Amino acid sequence: MANSFPFSLVTPERTLIKCDATMVVLRSGNGDIAFMAGHAPFIGNIEPCVVTVTTITGELQKAAVHAGFVHVANSVVRVLADIAELPADIDVERAQAALARAEETLRHSNDAGVEAALRRAHVRLELAATHGAVIR
Repeated sequence: MANSFPFSLVTPERTLIKCDATMVVLRSGNGDIAFMAGHAPFIGNIEPCVVTVTTITGELQKAAVHAGFVHVANSVVRVLADIAELPADIDVERAQAALARAEETLRHSNDAGVEAALRRAHVRLELAATHGAVIR
């Protein structure tokens, strides 16, 4: 299909998503960006975010990506991430506990690692909420 392109989201452990897509949306270091067929070559970092993939059938596939890189070349989009999770992988209670710990630690420290943990917890909970999880 002329308006589609191969997409893959991979971590060192596994391939989470591999499909023909019509659009991929994620947050790069310069803000949100969307990739569609024919996108110019691109290499960029990915900030913690929910990556949203629209497949050629119109289905939305989503994953929490905690950091990584996106590479676009020859009409192929690849996301390479150290850590990424599908909605079924998210333990909501654990993510809420991590969020609470990070918020408490951040009250007493300006540590960049704590801020990163806070962003990761928010991304996990955002993804879980979009797939019907009850967030308290």
